[in-house]
Amino acid sequence: QEQLVESGGGSVQAGGSLRLSCVTSKSTLNIACMGWFRQAPGKEREGVASLSLVGNTTYYSDSVKGRFTVSGDSAKNTLYLQMNNLSPEDTAVYYCAAAPSFLTCVHVMTTHFLGPTHFKTWGQGTQVSVSS
Repeated sequence: QEQLVESGGGSVQAGGSLRLSCVTSKSTLNIACMGWFRQAPGKEREGVASLSLVGNTTYYSDSVKGRFTVSGDSAKNTLYLQMNNLSPEDTAVYYCAAAPSFLTCVHVMTTHFLGPTHFKTWGQGTQVSVSS
């Protein structure tokens, strides 16, 4: 069974940076649509970035565009989320997730919306806390 394991969360001050990693147990990165989501207390889960290596697509929500960068290393089966210029509003639990088909990423690009519906495998989450 596919597993996703996130790491890299922590506490930083506003303006700081963190890099999240998500390790997959198979060559998921080569076939799937990968997504990063976050959920703050009392708020709905928000999709912030997606990546398809086979489809060569990336997507960012307006809330993180220009500050976050999603990337993948297929040799290491690892998805990354580089987060720069963090603000307290970025405080949340961050999850990586995998949708079986890269076409999900194409749909995200078309609709400009990253929702959790087609993402079937989820990591356990990693906490990111940003203080002002």
